[in-house]
Amino acid sequence: MMRKNDQEFSLREALIFSQKITQLSKALWKTVEKDWQNWIKPYDLNINEHHILWIAYHLRGASISEIAKFGVMHVSTAFNFSKKLEERGLLKFSKKESDKRNTYIELTPPGEEILLALMESYDPKENAIFSGALPLKSLYGKFPEFIELMSIIRKIYGDDFMNIFETSFTNIENEFEERDGTLIKKDKQETETEEITPNL
Repeated sequence: MMRKNDQEFSLREALIFSQKITQLSKALWKTVEKDWQNWIKPYDLNINEHHILWIAYHLRGASISEIAKFGVMHVSTAFNFSKKLEERGLLKFSKKESDKRNTYIELTPPGEEILLALMESYDPKENAIFSGALPLKSLYGKFPEFIELMSIIRKIYGDDFMNIFETSFTNIENEFEERDGTLIKKDKQETETEEITPNL
């Protein structure tokens, strides 16, 4: 245990940092929540349900405990909302021969259809967070990368959390293309060809 006099920070610094993160996170979440709810509302989903569909899509067969971990929700929350999605025919539950203890979920074709329709319907003009970041893009030529924030999240939630976080965005880069101002999933054959063909 570090003695009080040996700390590399003062209590004032610690308090100011903690409160900055708290206040900024609360303000940011309020806007994120509103943007997110407005985006998914036409599809009769709530934030937890959409998040579960998103994680199930990118993990391609996730356990309920993985959904809870990566969705930052309690296991019972992950299970209950997954059950509602199953009742709507958007997810299917299964057990693996090698792992009878865990329940796994996968998107059904209608579940994937809704998720892809949501991606196609994304409109940056309707997103306050995106609009708030545009001046930084104009000034620096790129959007903020959140390196420091990601480092904090990695320390709290671990490498597994950040790996699936990064995987989901790599999947979007590799599996989707922009056509006429809309994000469209590439043809499966086209995606497989890109994976086989080396970049020259």
